Amino acid sequence: MQDRAALSRLLEWQMTMGADEAILDTPRDRLQPKPRAAPMPRPVASPIVTPTAPPVTAPQSAVLASARVRADAARDLVELRATVEAFDGCSLRRTATHTVFADGNAGAPLMLIGEAPGADEDRIGLPFVGRSGQLLDRMLAGIGIRRAENAYITNVLFWRPPGNRKPTPDETAICLPFVWRHIALMRPKVVVLCGGTATAALLNRTDGITRLRGRWFELPVPGLDRPVPTMATYHPSFLLRAPAHKSEAWRDLLSIQSKLISLK
Repeated sequence: MQDRAALSRLLEWQMTMGADEAILDTPRDRLQPKPRAAPMPRPVASPIVTPTAPPVTAPQSAVLASARVRADAARDLVELRATVEAFDGCSLRRTATHTVFADGNAGAPLMLIGEAPGADEDRIGLPFVGRSGQLLDRMLAGIGIRRAENAYITNVLFWRPPGNRKPTPDETAICLPFVWRHIALMRPKVVVLCGGTATAALLNRTDGITRLRGRWFELPVPGLDRPVPTMATYHPSFLLRAPAHKSEAWRDLLSIQSKLISLK
């Protein structure tokens, strides 16, 4: 009885405070015993699914071996260009408009290696002809270098990745035998690696470009009797996006100029 009286007083208080409807859709007599809950259904066992790791891609060994054999067989730059243009082992060739081999003076002391052709390069068939190439020309002119006279320019990849995306490790690996042969046949006094992709591929370093730029390395090249002095620097396309780093690139250029003078 005391519980009923207490509940009655509580109900009166709620009504005094303004409560005028039940919370539930239908009124419930809370003085009645609470109905027993229906038993929960037993869970049905489901088969255990073991997650599988995503497939790890690797260059096809036969394709990579073919690239090495063909690259090593090239006796000069003319043969190497023809070999690269005929090579169909890299899937990028099927989506590209042109094979972008090189530009500049094949007898130049300075060889610059970038990442891959962009849209303008793919359309024209020459490396570094878009906005980044125009900036590169101005940068080189600052130290007395002109691509038609004393510079030779190429890329790690000879075909444009769709949408200018970053090249995959497989694509880079398949093209590298031709790049190494390119350097050996060119026999430059100095190599400049423009950007992180070219730097990582040829120096085989995992450090970022900000750590490696401005430093000199001795690059061992198959087919040459001595390493080639090599520097990594920012890619011109990066400098277009981040012009605050142009002062660092200018210091790199001055160091390259000094190295070329010392090797005359």
